[in-house]
Amino acid sequence: MTGVGAVDLGALASWLPPALLSLPSYALVAIAALLVVALPRRIGHLLGAAATAFVLVQALAFDPSVYGPLLAGRFLGFDVVFLNVDDFSRLMGAVIGFLATAAVAYAYGSDAPKWTSGLALIYVASTVATVYAGDWLTLVFFWELMAVTSTLLVWHHGGEAVRAGFRYAIFHGIGGTLLLAAVVVHFGAVESFLFTAETGIHASAAPLAAVGIGINCGFILLHTWLPDTYPRPHIAASVFLSVFTTKTAVYVLYRAFPEGGLWMAYLGGAMAVYGAFFALLQYDPRRLLSYHIQAQVGYMLAGIGLAGYVGEKALAGGFAHLLNNVLYKSLLFMALGVVIYRTGKQDIREMGGLWRKMPIAFVIYLVGAASITAVPGFNGFVSKGMVIDSAHEIHQFEIALGGGLLWWLLILGGVGTFMSFIKLGYYTFFHGPASSSPRDATAFQTVGMTLAAAACVFLGVSYETLIGLMPHTEYLLAELHPYSAGHLRESAALLVAGFVGFFALKRPLGWLAHHVRDVDAVTYPAFFYAGRGLIWGVTELWAAVDRATMRLVALLEWTAMNPRSAARRLGIDSEIRSGIGRGVLVITLVAAAALILVLVG
Repeated sequence: MTGVGAVDLGALASWLPPALLSLPSYALVAIAALLVVALPRRIGHLLGAAATAFVLVQALAFDPSVYGPLLAGRFLGFDVVFLNVDDFSRLMGAVIGFLATAAVAYAYGSDAPKWTSGLALIYVASTVATVYAGDWLTLVFFWELMAVTSTLLVWHHGGEAVRAGFRYAIFHGIGGTLLLAAVVVHFGAVESFLFTAETGIHASAAPLAAVGIGINCGFILLHTWLPDTYPRPHIAASVFLSVFTTKTAVYVLYRAFPEGGLWMAYLGGAMAVYGAFFALLQYDPRRLLSYHIQAQVGYMLAGIGLAGYVGEKALAGGFAHLLNNVLYKSLLFMALGVVIYRTGKQDIREMGGLWRKMPIAFVIYLVGAASITAVPGFNGFVSKGMVIDSAHEIHQFEIALGGGLLWWLLILGGVGTFMSFIKLGYYTFFHGPASSSPRDATAFQTVGMTLAAAACVFLGVSYETLIGLMPHTEYLLAELHPYSAGHLRESAALLVAGFVGFFALKRPLGWLAHHVRDVDAVTYPAFFYAGRGLIWGVTELWAAVDRATMRLVALLEWTAMNPRSAARRLGIDSEIRSGIGRGVLVITLVAAAALILVLVG
């Protein structure tokens, strides 16, 4: 995880006893989650931060020359690996551990209930277990546990979060079912769940895997759970939710499709534009940020998708953007969470003028906004530049096919990102006078935000360290020149286009915000009424069958009790003289025949 010219972060954790390297760090986080609920609030959160910090330290201390399973065994009768170490899982473990530590401090400073922090930590534990899984069966098990724990984290807040959490659960239940089906098909073809048995997911399971993982990635048309759910729970819960599910999905998508593919790259480009466009129409700050999760995942998919065509630079760019997005996306949710926490408002048009009242939140917001919009000197500038450069390298191939579409999609997404965060900052901190005098961030909120902000600046300035964290990039540093004149001009052009575009289109954007709806305006009512119709149809059919059966039973009972009256109704006017035994036999045979007819029908 180190490269030429990079800070050797692994050496910082070399003091860790070797015996602790094979310890599943996610188990410690799960124990800490229970302690957060059981112990006094301060002690519980301190232990939670210590457990997540151990995840970071352990990931950095893993020997980069050692690959493969450190903790293997049997699960449900199959060979599995509970702790698999390679450069990609180490990278994910490090970034999850770092951000989770900052998020625990932020949760403590935001007065998050102990149950909120405890559920957030068990969600983190399942995330860490997912990225360290060395086989598809273990991965699916913890993938589903992520869905369950994150749903509980949303539900715990109550209110509007309950219905949103229900829709969230449906989406992730469908995605998990499709991924499980893909894993079953994969096993049928490979006869093993282990990653070492087959490179990626088997081709026969690829469509199921792509859609199942794509729901968590926020593919277009499968993304509506993102802006629907993340604005609803406690502000501290939103920080955890905003970074782990989608980024873990990107990692799992790479596991399934390590060679990438143009389908993935172009889908990523489309997501970058789609997410940025709908973010521009939002006035709920967390809903705006949620759409940008989709947009930024698009850049990651573009990088990973181009890996098979451009090489390691594209793959490194995709994963570098993943790491950076975890930092600046959580930072933005923290900064805007402070504003919501202090003002109690969820509409940026009701804010304004807060830069004087909340200078800490304002400065933190500037760092996050500069990072996500790829301003030079911040981490997003380096990783987004690597992805766009990779798209430019394939530009000549695209021109031969009559286009250059991917590069333009990523550039357009970049302009939309600039416009979105100019809008968000303008309405939140500058638009009009402050309508109130809220206090600024609490001490522990500031600690959590400062950790993430410092990482954004450090990895932007010391880009060698960022590249050194990426797998298989020893030779890349000599080729990369992120602060070249061409890159700086491109960034300046995007910045100017963003400023001009927002202020020139501010009024039309307001009109569009009231008239343009996302696909959930159609899909949610359609699924609701379709589901209600299905339930009504099933229940009414069951009721009709039940009524018919009871009427038949009543008729048979009446016939048995009144054989002469029944015979007269059938037009038989004769005296029944059969013996009682024969009568019972006849009635039994008639009843049996009627029952058989009902069952056959």
